[in-house]
Amino acid sequence: MRRLNPKILLILAVVLAAVANVFSSSINPYYYDILITIGINIILAVSLNLVIGYTGQFSLGHAGFMAVGAYFSAWVTLNFGFVLGATVPATTTVYVLALASGGLVAAATGLLVGVPSLRLRGDYLAIVTLGFSEIIKGVIQNAEPLGAQRGLGGIVQHTDIFWTFTGVALAVYGILALVHSTYGSGFLAVRDDEIAAEAMGINTTKYKVLAFVIGAFFAGLAGGLYAHFKQFIHPEGFNFLKSVDIVVMVILGGMGSTAGVCLAAVILTILPELLRAVSDYPWLPEPVRNLADNRMILYSVLLIVLMLNRPQGLFGKLNFGSRKS
Repeated sequence: MRRLNPKILLILAVVLAAVANVFSSSINPYYYDILITIGINIILAVSLNLVIGYTGQFSLGHAGFMAVGAYFSAWVTLNFGFVLGATVPATTTVYVLALASGGLVAAATGLLVGVPSLRLRGDYLAIVTLGFSEIIKGVIQNAEPLGAQRGLGGIVQHTDIFWTFTGVALAVYGILALVHSTYGSGFLAVRDDEIAAEAMGINTTKYKVLAFVIGAFFAGLAGGLYAHFKQFIHPEGFNFLKSVDIVVMVILGGMGSTAGVCLAAVILTILPELLRAVSDYPWLPEPVRNLADNRMILYSVLLIVLMLNRPQGLFGKLNFGSRKS
């Protein structure tokens, strides 16, 4: 059976997102919030999977790039959102430009971080990326035009199902197209054996920086979508724990498995909401309710069990396309 052209699937995904958006007004606001969060988390997880899963570079700074995209895109729409007029096409144009510019500034930040740090490996790289993420958060906390410690509010809500899942489709399509190209072989060579790749003449720093920059771009795009959905952003929303959440999605889904990572993002977005309901059941033993109140404990237990029993992830063999990873 002949496989559908990925470009046709991309167009189909965008059309389905547009159709779903027509009926979004009938969705319960609580479930609507979860649905948008799922889409944003998929973009974050898929983009980090390019860095960790396909290139083998452990990064703890993804939330920092998300913050850059969120704040810059919000700053653009707050300052220029109605310059072209209050019509829907005008505000939509500014919104799209804000998302794109937020992603590009995040990518530039990724380049700034990646060039000096990606010559490191393993634990050293994780520590450096975490440090850069905290620097980004610190700069935002002291930037008065961005609201500093007060946070940034008054953002017009533009993000909806169409924009969120169009972003998901573009992220998945773009990263898979890159992985299935000749660059994908370079990424996998770096991941499998960096020393051997260097011995074969592959510029490993180039491939690591490229993966880092593209991952940062999509993290910035997710940040822009997040800012224009929540309408208020605060530096603490992009802290170390947010980076850990994204890393957990990648590990749970299976590093290098794009489909698995997408499923893990869905599961780990819904799971805290299910635990919120469980914690309200008085007939359950108190330790169970206490565990449900603290999802990070459950994440930790889940990771330990996962690493002991399925180091390849729950969906490690599940993927889109034919690229084996």
